[in-house]
Amino acid sequence: MKKIKLFTDSSVNPQEKIGFGSFLIIEDENLTLENLKKNIKIKRFENTSSTKLELQTFLWSLEEIKNKDVIIEVYTDCQNIIGLQDRKEKLEKNNFYSSSGKLMNNHELYKEFFEKTDKLNLIFIKVKGHKKNSLKDDIDTIFNLVDKASRSALRNEI
Repeated sequence: MKKIKLFTDSSVNPQEKIGFGSFLIIEDENLTLENLKKNIKIKRFENTSSTKLELQTFLWSLEEIKNKDVIIEVYTDCQNIIGLQDRKEKLEKNNFYSSSGKLMNNHELYKEFFEKTDKLNLIFIKVKGHKKNSLKDDIDTIFNLVDKASRSALRNEI
């Protein structure tokens, strides 16, 4: 089965509740960094938070993948997205209510996450963001491009 790489990241201004999500889909391993930069997609989100924005960005990126019959390696530094699959059973069993009986923030996004991810062949890979250059490998270098895109978009907005 064909493999593609999906890199997602986001940057939010919590006071303004706006943020920018960015992602990059790599199907061709032979692209230069300059070509990869040109393929990064960026989108502005309003009324958001850091957790919400990471989910919004990830879900948006999945919509952009046309061929669903592939293995998708998802590279993110978002612990919430990485750990969500492990929390699925409990979240669904409790109908997205917390132990204190409160409906969870972002419950609609969690439901959408599970609906979409159940139909896809995903492998989640945690990227440690903001490493020293001397410690970066190719994945870190590519992730850094996506990270910079969302941070620059937010900086230019403010």
